[in-house]
Amino acid sequence: MLRIGVDLGGTKIEVLALDGVGREVFRKRIPTPQGDYAATLRTVAALVDDAEREIGARATVGVGMPGTLSLVTGLVKNANSTCLIGHPLKQDLERVLGREVRLANDANCFALSEAVDGAGRGAAVVFGVILGTGVGGGIVVRGRVLEGANAIAGEWGHNPLPLPQAADLPLPDCYCGRAGCVETYLSGPAMAREHRRRTGRELDPPRIAARAAEGDADCEATLARYEERLARALGSIINVLDPDVIVLGGGMSNLARLYEGVPRLWNRYVFSDHVATRLARHAHGDSSGVRGAAWLWGGPQGGH
Repeated sequence: MLRIGVDLGGTKIEVLALDGVGREVFRKRIPTPQGDYAATLRTVAALVDDAEREIGARATVGVGMPGTLSLVTGLVKNANSTCLIGHPLKQDLERVLGREVRLANDANCFALSEAVDGAGRGAAVVFGVILGTGVGGGIVVRGRVLEGANAIAGEWGHNPLPLPQAADLPLPDCYCGRAGCVETYLSGPAMAREHRRRTGRELDPPRIAARAAEGDADCEATLARYEERLARALGSIINVLDPDVIVLGGGMSNLARLYEGVPRLWNRYVFSDHVATRLARHAHGDSSGVRGAAWLWGGPQGGH
């Protein structure tokens, strides 16, 4: 069974084809048409056509998308790619592709990929976290994405940061209309913005981490605040979901020190005498979401 996954990102659209055991047999990515819904549909159709022509067979299609589909209207909601909002994306993709299409939030696709054959393989409950330009999350239970009654399960980035402290104030405004969301503290731009506000220096997270390793006290302080906030935020997730593993993705997941520092800190926020939850780095890099989109039609050999 051949599966095609499509990652419908804000800056690029990627297509990936997997064979029945999960081997990659085709991949291509091109820039996303900016602000043009009709052109986005045409681009997806062209990429799927390219993939099927290359592999010589018709395949299932799964799509990872920013935002989600409203269970009331069937239209896209909560998407930071705003040209998608209010459109019947599933129906339109099925029309241009001539088949059923399965859609899921891109963070759910990331979590599914890592649960099927990535860093969470074999775990009963996986919480996948995207720490990038934005902050999102997805939940996979025994190989199946948990969508929830409102299709927002795992929308961790727009909860308030737990237990705000003096260093967290004033609460930063979020594009969602609220203030103090997890995303406003733990995204890559949030780290850079806070470092600039406190030090007057314009540095991106990789350079902040590099300078901290060289002994820069200001950069070390920025990273320490980030780790402590991440520990607080993930501690609340462990208290509610109690996952076997939390898998990090997105650009901030490349900060190697998080995997030792954050679990050391989250013990104080978890309501247990011992925390068995693992914190793991993604296994599939920035391709994990598109792999998860393909797995929306089932894992290797038809089962998760």
